[in-house]
Amino acid sequence: MTAFLRHSPVVPDQRRRPAGFWDRFFPSLLAYAIVVIAALLVFHVPSATDYVGKDNDDVMRLVEVRDWLSGQSWFDLMQYRLGLEGGTLMHWSRLVDLPIGGLIRFFSLFAASPEQAEALALTVWPLLLGALFIAAAGFGGRRMGGVSTMHIGFGLASLFVFTSVRFYPGSIDHHNLQQVLMVFLAACLIDRRRGGLSHVMAGVTAAIAIAIGAETVPIVAVACACVAVQWAWHGEAFGAPARAFGLSLSLSITALFVATVPPAHYGMVTCDNLSLGFYSLTALGGAGLFLLALGVKGASQKQRFLALGGLGIAMLAAAVLIAPQCLGSPLSGLDPMLRDLWLNNVTEAQPFLSQLRYEPSTVGGFYAVGLFAIAICAFRVLDREKTEIHLVLLALIGIAWIISLIQVRGSFLANALTILPLSLIIDDLRRQSHAEPENINAGFVYVITVLMSVPVVWVFFGAVSTKGIGNSISISALTEASAPKRTAEACTSRTDMKALAALPPGVIAAPSESGATILRYTAHRVLSAPYHRNQGGMLTELHIGLASAKEAEAFLRGAQVTVLAFCATDPQTQALKRLKPDGLYADLSNGKVPPYLQALPVTDPDGFRLYRVISR
Repeated sequence: MTAFLRHSPVVPDQRRRPAGFWDRFFPSLLAYAIVVIAALLVFHVPSATDYVGKDNDDVMRLVEVRDWLSGQSWFDLMQYRLGLEGGTLMHWSRLVDLPIGGLIRFFSLFAASPEQAEALALTVWPLLLGALFIAAAGFGGRRMGGVSTMHIGFGLASLFVFTSVRFYPGSIDHHNLQQVLMVFLAACLIDRRRGGLSHVMAGVTAAIAIAIGAETVPIVAVACACVAVQWAWHGEAFGAPARAFGLSLSLSITALFVATVPPAHYGMVTCDNLSLGFYSLTALGGAGLFLLALGVKGASQKQRFLALGGLGIAMLAAAVLIAPQCLGSPLSGLDPMLRDLWLNNVTEAQPFLSQLRYEPSTVGGFYAVGLFAIAICAFRVLDREKTEIHLVLLALIGIAWIISLIQVRGSFLANALTILPLSLIIDDLRRQSHAEPENINAGFVYVITVLMSVPVVWVFFGAVSTKGIGNSISISALTEASAPKRTAEACTSRTDMKALAALPPGVIAAPSESGATILRYTAHRVLSAPYHRNQGGMLTELHIGLASAKEAEAFLRGAQVTVLAFCATDPQTQALKRLKPDGLYADLSNGKVPPYLQALPVTDPDGFRLYRVISR
C-alpha cells in the first residue's frame, strides 16, 4: 500500500489548513456528533429494557454514585455492602463519579422521580463522551493532515462510537472515558509544531488517565518515553515541549493525588489505582524530565541519551524500592480457585490464544485493525512519511495491542488509537485515487483500506462465518460480537430483586454475577460480586456451594448470611455442581434442602430460589 503511494506520481497535497479553530472544526464536529447521537437514540433507546448498561461495572458504578450522593465521603471508597463484614475497599476513582453524580443532581431538579433523573444522566453521559471521542479523533486528524484528514477522523470515530457498546446510553463504567483520553493524548503528542500548549494538555491528560484507572498506565508510560526520547534526539529544539509535558504531568498527578486519595492512605501502595506507587513514579518521572530539559541545554545528543538513561535507571530503582509488587500483574495474587472458577470465564480477561480457541469469530474485531494500523505505521516510518508522528503512534498502538494479547480488554484502547494513522493513510489514498480516476488499482486499494480500518467490518465477517449472513446484518449482532459479555444473564430480573428487596436487610449469598444488581435494587449486603478486591466474599460464596450441607452451615453462619439466593442456571453455580456432586448447590439443585434452610415462596421459576438461614 505504501509502496503503491511511493511509486505513483506525486500529487500536490491540496489539504488546506483552516484559518481558525472555529471555522471548520467545531461546526463539523457538531454535525457529526448530532447525527451519531440521534442514531444511537433512535436505534437503542426504544428497545432498551433498562437505563443502566448490561455490564456489571455499569451497575456497580451507579451503586457507587448513589452512595456518594447519599452522603458517603468523597475520600471514602469503601463499598460497605459488598463482601465480608466491614465491606470492600474499591479501586475506582471518584473522578468518574463526579460528572455522573452532577448530572443526576441537575436532572433531579425537574425529573419526576429519582429513577428518571438517573435515567437521563445515564443517557447523557456516554453520549457526551461519544461526542468527545469524535472530537479527539478529528483533532488528531486535523493535526496530521489538515481538514480532509480531520473529516475522515470524524467519520471513522463516528462509526466507532455507533458500533461500540461502551458509548451506548447506560454505559457508565470508565472504559469509554479512557478511550477518549488516550485518543486525545495521542492527538496532543503528534503536534508537528511541537507546541508547548499541546504538551501541557498531554501531561494533564496523562495524569487524569492514571488517576482514573490502571488500564492505561502502560500506554501513558510509553507516551512519556516518546516525549523523553524526542527531547534526547532533538535537544533544545524539543526542550520547550519536553519541559511543558514533564512539569504539567508532575503537577497534575500531584493535584489529583491530593484531590482523590484520602490522607490516611497516602503511604499505601496499590497496583490497580492511583496510590503512592503510581503517584511517586509519575511525579518523579515528570519532574526528572523537566529538570533534564531545563538543565542540559548545551549537551550533545550522546550526553542527552546518557542523562536520559540515568533517569530511567533511577526510575527503575524507585519502582523496586517503592512499589516492587506493581512490576508484575495486579492479579498475580488472585486465589487459584478464583482464577479457575471466575477469572478464566470472564471474556474481557481472556488472552489471545483462549479467544482464538473458544471464540475465533470475534478475533478479527478485537485484533485485526490494531495489527493493520501497526503495519501501516511501520511501513510509513520505513518510507520516511511523517516519520516521527508514525513512530509515536506505532509505540502507543503497539503497547495497547500487546496488552490485548494478554487480556482482550486492551483491544478497546488499541482499536480507538488506530483511527489516527488510518485516517491519514485513507486520506492519502483518496487523493491518489481522485488524481488517477482511470487507475483501477488506486481505487481498489483505497476501498480495501477503508474496509480494513473499521473494526465492525471484521466483526461482520466473523459473525457471517458462524451465524450466516442473514443473522449477521443487524446492529445487535455487529455490536455484541465485539463487546465483552457477561457470563450470566439469569437471576438479575426485577422479579428476583423485588422478592429480595421485600426481605429485611441482611446478608445475601448469591452468585457473583448477581451481586451488583442486588446492591442496586436492595438494601442488603451481598457476599460476592465480580471484583478482585473482594476475594474474601467471593471465596466464601464458592466454598458455600462446594461444601457438603453440614460444612456449608459453618460457612453461612460464619459469614452471617441471612438468605441464600440459589440460581440453578448461573454458569458458575453449574460449574460448582459439576465439581462437587455432593456439595450444597448440587443438593439444592436436586431438591435436597438441609434443615437449617427454610425455602421461601418462588416468584420467578427461572430465577432465584431463596432460602432463609434459620437462626439457632
